[in-house]
Amino acid sequence: MARKPWASESVTEGHSDKLADLISDTVLDFCLKQDQMSRVACETFLPGDRKQQVIIGGEITTKADYEELFMEVRKTIESIGYTMDVSPEFNNKTCRINWLVKTQSPDISQGVDTGGSGDQGFMIGYASNETQELMPIPIYLAHKLTKRLTEARKEGTLKFLRPDGKSQVSVVYENGKPVEVSHITIAAQHSEDVSDKDLQEGILDQVVKLSIPEYLIKGNLFDITTINGTGRFVVGGPVGDSGLTGRKIVVDSYGGTAPNGGGCYSGKDATKVDRSAAYMARYIAKNIVAAGLAERCQIHLAYEIGKAEPTAINVETFGTSNISDESLEQMVRKEFPLTPKEIIGHLDLRKPIFAKTTNYGHFGREGFTWEKTDKAEELKKYL
Repeated sequence: MARKPWASESVTEGHSDKLADLISDTVLDFCLKQDQMSRVACETFLPGDRKQQVIIGGEITTKADYEELFMEVRKTIESIGYTMDVSPEFNNKTCRINWLVKTQSPDISQGVDTGGSGDQGFMIGYASNETQELMPIPIYLAHKLTKRLTEARKEGTLKFLRPDGKSQVSVVYENGKPVEVSHITIAAQHSEDVSDKDLQEGILDQVVKLSIPEYLIKGNLFDITTINGTGRFVVGGPVGDSGLTGRKIVVDSYGGTAPNGGGCYSGKDATKVDRSAAYMARYIAKNIVAAGLAERCQIHLAYEIGKAEPTAINVETFGTSNISDESLEQMVRKEFPLTPKEIIGHLDLRKPIFAKTTNYGHFGREGFTWEKTDKAEELKKYL
């Protein structure tokens, strides 16, 4: 039997890159609340310097009033846990917000105004029947760990935890099926006074054991888990490392199980196919798997700036479907909306919902239109 390991990682909402993503999506939501037609391509940089800077740049065209925006950014930083008592070096009260934004280029907007794509690019969507959420199980479990780290911190179960953290899960597959978790890695920022014994036991009992299903553990959970491999993780967040929007695109998507498209999601309104078409590709793949047309499905969509229809559509089912990939491609063209305007309408992407997408993956979580399987029943006719 062919045994192959696969590892995927996740990061907590206090990781510097994720904080940058969240600030960018906070700016996007702020604009959409006041002007649903806002064009936003917003980048955030947290340099981690002594000036405690938050640098926000990019192109934004909106009718929104910016007067309260900086307060929203500070509320976001506070909500993650970077307050004066926890992080005196970087916090919501004393950080400096530098606004370096211009309006969208008229050369770009003339193509978008007619319903075309805001840029060229290719996007990937993926679904697998490994989990109930139709996600690859390594990234699914990695997200469970980082989400549980945050819950244990915020609910006070593990009071020594601080906002920054990471996880990595290695899963062994036999003949394409997940059979065992072979290793777990946790990096968790903590207070200076916690003992190593309390940290190790607390995270193992309150995070790892509550996140990893027993059927995937073949040996001693302690033996396959590494917690803070360097022995210490006190300095974290923007104080420990810089943060930048779009630097965690593999964490945001499928953990490397599927390829990534050319751009990140956060900070971009839905006229940018980097985001909207990636969501549609996931929606298509998930409905195909939910309908029983394939056990695994990968959708590739490509677009050209200023043009509405995709320039390429590819369906890959990895030999798990009784229907040819070419036939499924024709089905996709017939059954799913594929122009940017159609995608925005079908998935209802003019609403300020994007800050909620930032952490623990853009896919595999309830509450988002692209996670619905409302087309699955209709697609069963192709069986």
